[in-house]
Amino acid sequence: MTVAATYTIPGMRVRDHVSDVPLDWSDPERGTIQLFAREIVDPVRDGDDLPCLVYLQGGPGGKGPRPLTRSGWLDVALREHRVVLVDQRGTGRSTRIDGRRMAAFPSTEEAAAYLACFRADSIVADHEHLRKTVFGGGRWSTLGQSYGGFITLTYLSRAPEGLTACYVTGGLPGLDPSAAEVYRRTYPRVEAKNRQFYRRYPHQVAQVARIADRLAQGDVLLPDGDVLTVRRFQSLGMDLGMKPGYERLHWLLDEAFSGDELSATFRHEVLTRTSYADNPLFAALHESIYGHGATATGWAAQAERDRRPQFAEDARPLLFTGEMIYPWMFEEIAELRPFRDAVELLATRQEWPSLYDPDRLAVNEVPVAAAVYHDDMYVDAGLQLDTASRVGNLQTWITNEYEHDGVREDDRVFARLTQLVRETGGGVDDRRKATRHIRQEGTSDA
Repeated sequence: MTVAATYTIPGMRVRDHVSDVPLDWSDPERGTIQLFAREIVDPVRDGDDLPCLVYLQGGPGGKGPRPLTRSGWLDVALREHRVVLVDQRGTGRSTRIDGRRMAAFPSTEEAAAYLACFRADSIVADHEHLRKTVFGGGRWSTLGQSYGGFITLTYLSRAPEGLTACYVTGGLPGLDPSAAEVYRRTYPRVEAKNRQFYRRYPHQVAQVARIADRLAQGDVLLPDGDVLTVRRFQSLGMDLGMKPGYERLHWLLDEAFSGDELSATFRHEVLTRTSYADNPLFAALHESIYGHGATATGWAAQAERDRRPQFAEDARPLLFTGEMIYPWMFEEIAELRPFRDAVELLATRQEWPSLYDPDRLAVNEVPVAAAVYHDDMYVDAGLQLDTASRVGNLQTWITNEYEHDGVREDDRVFARLTQLVRETGGGVDDRRKATRHIRQEGTSDA
């Protein structure tokens, strides 16, 4: 482990940590990858022996946040903790997986086997390595947003001894993983979000139809040369599950045309929002996170869409789709094409290790507080509540005040969850051990 850099952002003292970890924790002989973590502390408390809170960000394929200011949940956390922001393996500065890396594999089988090492079980093993080797070995708490909640349940299944408390926002997974069941539940919610969008902005019904009719001609190019298809345009609806998503989509559509043609502004913005240039693993692993035992995921989102003609490209009003990944994306989107063959193989894979241990979770003793957003477009509230009933020592806070990004929009969300744990006498963090020892043992601040 090395400290790659130490610096100060106003209100935050930052240390960058770099470690080598096995690519495959079950077979270390397969080689290593690099893992990057960012430690943040209140500058005036840098010398204090503070407990750690690790943020498990959304995804899959999510890198740690890059804070611009001390605000929101981070400000609340820094009052009592050192905060650890990890770039999940394959993202950001942690041996990033991109199209160039995927294209370098000599076979599809090797590429798929590589991708299979980037699920929640490996992420938990990475965090346990960091906890023990970089952060002194004391227990820490976690804040899991969205997919971070999936990781939390894997953590509680595999290494609960490393945890003092867990906070989850919009991310309790079903304990019987099934991509088909997830999409059966979420498509109706996406359809409802579309109706709400068009009620708020009724004039956009005609504008969206006009855009779709123009795209159907098949000759509209994005700045990178990709053809912008109707179905790629529909995927902009992924943003409808976020608090400002309706407005972001509205203003994008507002400037769609320059005369009779789609504007350069519109085409550039669509490319930015749909290219997956910053997070290709999100698309590549999106259904594989539900892989379980001998059940193949089998492009479940596409199969469910095929059963719903209201989402057809020629339907009017045109409906946008949500957090769904489709096989055609790996043909139409330049950044994803190198992943195509490996992802096709993963979709048929029938050998997946279990991520959750229902028996162990049932007797869980680590305090868990979870915010369940009643109208969440991404993670079905019904599945979340079923899981909550099957995990010991778990409290839920059910609310329709927030969308999926509630913890990022309002610092009261994290504060409420920590209060729930405190009120039941939980969340007593182990103080970090050997802080000075860590700083003096073979590390250097650059």
